[in-house]
Amino acid sequence: MHSMKVEDFMRRRPVVFTEDLPIEVAVERLLQSHQRGGPVVDANRKVIGFLSEQDCLAAMLRDTYHKEISANVGDCMYRGEVLSVFADDSITDIAQRMDAKKPKVYPVLDDATKQLVGVITRTDVLGAIDQYFQDSYRRR
Repeated sequence: MHSMKVEDFMRRRPVVFTEDLPIEVAVERLLQSHQRGGPVVDANRKVIGFLSEQDCLAAMLRDTYHKEISANVGDCMYRGEVLSVFADDSITDIAQRMDAKKPKVYPVLDDATKQLVGVITRTDVLGAIDQYFQDSYRRR
């Protein structure tokens, strides 16, 4: 199972945000994709932050309270170090990092360029492990 790589199970076309995107557009993208959050990137596809459903909810509640919608992703996103993984990381290594206190969505970076190439979710990792066990069962 250690030979299973993130690149084989990641989402190559994830929902991605920019700082200047209006929050209501970001929410629509999350709702349509069923993704729980996504990386915020700069013009060079470098991850500069992360926007979660929780960030969006807080911003929309605040804007509703003030009867205006004016927030952009940059006003709401997490700006600290974003926990990311690399495309050639092992699925088992990623699974071990995904405890209850960690993100549900990890940006996947190219090892050489550090540019965003996808995302991987807990659901994707669970599916990879399940596939491994299903394949192992069939080989018996």
